[in-house]
Amino acid sequence: MSPSIVKLAWRQTWRDLRAGELRLLVVAVLLAVAALTAVGFFANRLNAGLARDAGALLGGDALVAADHPLPPAFEAQARALGLRVTQHATFPSMALAPEEQGGATRLVAVKAVGEGYPLRGAVRVREQPDAAARAATAIPSPGSVWVDAAVLDALQLRVGDALLLGESRLRIERVIAFEPDRGAGFLAFAPRVMLRQSDLAATQLIQPASRVTYRLAVAAPGDSGAAVRRFTDWAQEQIRSQNLRGLRVESLEASRPEMRQTLERANKFLNLVALLAALLAAVAVAIAARDFAQRHLDDCALLRVLGLPQRAIASAYVLEFGAVGLLASALGVAAGWGIHHVFVLLLGALVEAELPGAGWQPAAFGLGVGFTLLFGFGLPPVLQLARVPALRVIRRDVGQLKAASLVVLLAGALGFAALLVAASSDLKMGLIAVGGFAGAVALFALIAWGAVLLLRRAVPRARKAPRWLVLATRQVAARPGFAVLQVSALAVGLLALVLLVLLRTDLIDSWRQATPPNAPNRFVINLQPDQAEPFRRMLSEAGVQGYDWYPMFRGRLVAINGRNVKGEEWSEERAQRLAEREFNLSHDAQMPGHNQVAAGKWTPDEPDAVSVEEGLAQTLGLKLGDRLRFDVAGVMHEGRITSLRKVDWGSMRVNFFVMFPRERMDEVPATFISAFRAPAVPGFDNRLVREFPNVTNIDISASLAQVQAVLDQVIRAVEFLFGFTLAAGLVVLFAAVTATREAREREYAVMRALGAGRALLQRVQRAELLGVGALAGFLASVAAVAVGWALAKYAFEFTWRPSPLVPLAGTAAGALLALAAGWWGLRGVLRRPVVQTLRRAAE
Repeated sequence: MSPSIVKLAWRQTWRDLRAGELRLLVVAVLLAVAALTAVGFFANRLNAGLARDAGALLGGDALVAADHPLPPAFEAQARALGLRVTQHATFPSMALAPEEQGGATRLVAVKAVGEGYPLRGAVRVREQPDAAARAATAIPSPGSVWVDAAVLDALQLRVGDALLLGESRLRIERVIAFEPDRGAGFLAFAPRVMLRQSDLAATQLIQPASRVTYRLAVAAPGDSGAAVRRFTDWAQEQIRSQNLRGLRVESLEASRPEMRQTLERANKFLNLVALLAALLAAVAVAIAARDFAQRHLDDCALLRVLGLPQRAIASAYVLEFGAVGLLASALGVAAGWGIHHVFVLLLGALVEAELPGAGWQPAAFGLGVGFTLLFGFGLPPVLQLARVPALRVIRRDVGQLKAASLVVLLAGALGFAALLVAASSDLKMGLIAVGGFAGAVALFALIAWGAVLLLRRAVPRARKAPRWLVLATRQVAARPGFAVLQVSALAVGLLALVLLVLLRTDLIDSWRQATPPNAPNRFVINLQPDQAEPFRRMLSEAGVQGYDWYPMFRGRLVAINGRNVKGEEWSEERAQRLAEREFNLSHDAQMPGHNQVAAGKWTPDEPDAVSVEEGLAQTLGLKLGDRLRFDVAGVMHEGRITSLRKVDWGSMRVNFFVMFPRERMDEVPATFISAFRAPAVPGFDNRLVREFPNVTNIDISASLAQVQAVLDQVIRAVEFLFGFTLAAGLVVLFAAVTATREAREREYAVMRALGAGRALLQRVQRAELLGVGALAGFLASVAAVAVGWALAKYAFEFTWRPSPLVPLAGTAAGALLALAAGWWGLRGVLRRPVVQTLRRAAE
């Protein structure tokens, strides 16, 4: 009687689960799915939160910003479309305490707001610094201001006291607890002072040369964005058609780049670690599935003798693997759901709002990954069981597994690679990781095959070597296919582990070095040339050393290669914004020490030369040899691009888009900018402002601490996910070592029957494992250095110089890990009675 295929599949699945035959497969799939879905759930909630709160982060549904008052037509058009409208202006200024209360000064970011501000979100205020925060229902009262708590601390004032701002004396009404559209840049570093727009004129702070950013915010009355899109399209068309320089339509990316960049980098790290876990799982599934099929050859031969057709056997195994895939993937999704809450705990605070619930997409993706792993890498060798001939029950030499067809392997690998690249959220990083691993596997197999051929030639000549070493080399040379499989699998597992260790140490340390603990926490601008010597003397007397000091002047790019610059020539929003803005320019004979030449050559005091930051060059399509013309206070300055510089904008150092490599430029109206680490001297900032009342002293201590805290959070999240990849790597090592367990049992049984002692065979086993592990570790560490360098340069944009000791350390680690995995997985091989092993082999 032919049993039901479903019943047969159920019996096989239950038996294999109880016997532990599917343990490695389930663990490998579970780890891969858990790692990918944990990151997927977190990214899904994070993106949903940012999309939900985008209006609050902007203060409206859309913004039009300008460095001069906006034309009235923009507000008129918004109102004509039925949109709600409000305007505000922001600029830096110095706030003072009254003389009777100490007369202290503090740089502040002034924000003059109109009625209705903000259109989206809410400003949260406190009646007293230690009171509970509540949402404000109006803007500051006439003649009053709202301030950050830092203003009260710096000026030693309280709520209700007077604050001197320009020519006005305003009363401190409330303390700002949260401002949804705070934004980024220097103004975000300074504490806020908010007042009514109608009170701004009386302060007389805005003069013809003042740096003020004017913003018009609009919002639709309901949830429909059609009117907002019509307004933004109209505004962009007006900017292009009328060549309105200095105007731009702002988006979330433009207004809050620091949030996007931080979260994107965190997601990159997490996705990379998850990718490595999934790649390792694929290797573990392929090894474990082949071992599973090898152990079921005799069972399938017996089924063929009993009359079960090939189609029924194949269908039963497809159903079994489908059930196992569903079980392992569901467990992985559940684990990923639980794990992603750790990421929310570590990183969710970056958005300063409660994240919405996760969608179903990560769960569906996790199930897809699980089934792809099992059906793409696990099922091909198992399906060969259906073709096992019935003759195998009496002839054990027939019906052995063959290598899966190239088409089947290629289809599975390409499908899995496409899933991983899609999951990486960064095409460049995904291609480097997946492509690097694919190339490494091919290279490992080729080198391992060459090493086996060398052993075959060397073994007959090794007559004076110890017997255990000769036997170990003959063991490896006698099984070239197993040797190549073991070395390649071990090398791939070790590649991921070495790569992660390098990422955790060198790459993350490079990230930390961008904002080290001793990074500058003060920026001083607007220093006049006659103040340079007294200011530098004051820093020297206070013990400040190693500070940044550069001349600075402003200029607008007006022509490229003799062609006038127009913002509409570029389709990208950032390029248009850069083409329209004024640049902070500088000059110096020596290139800043924290910059690097990416192309060309920096030649000190080269006439008619300019150096451009490589990111600006890529955005505007500039190249070496192009001529740039800048309008500096009405005077044209032109130069040829002779070098491109790599600049780290997160370094908290003084950086410039464009520099002239000249010591002196007396013809430009330059002031000086300095960045330094403030000395631990009480009253240093107040003394600096008193002696140089015209300068702007920007304290970025709080922002620097926040950036470093964010780095710590991201690193903790990466380390947490690292545990999954470490577990996947250990699964690969265990699977690779134990894949030859049955063959080893037979070989050792024969040698023991011929008189070999257990001590000798233990030495043989250790020598074989150490040799295979050392070769795999060396190959893995070399490949990890190459892949890590590519990721550092092209994905994370780090400068990375790995230690030359990495291959040596990788070789030692590979040998020790292979020995440990072999001891655990093969510990019973030498303890099994010889008669039992030989009888089993003869059955």
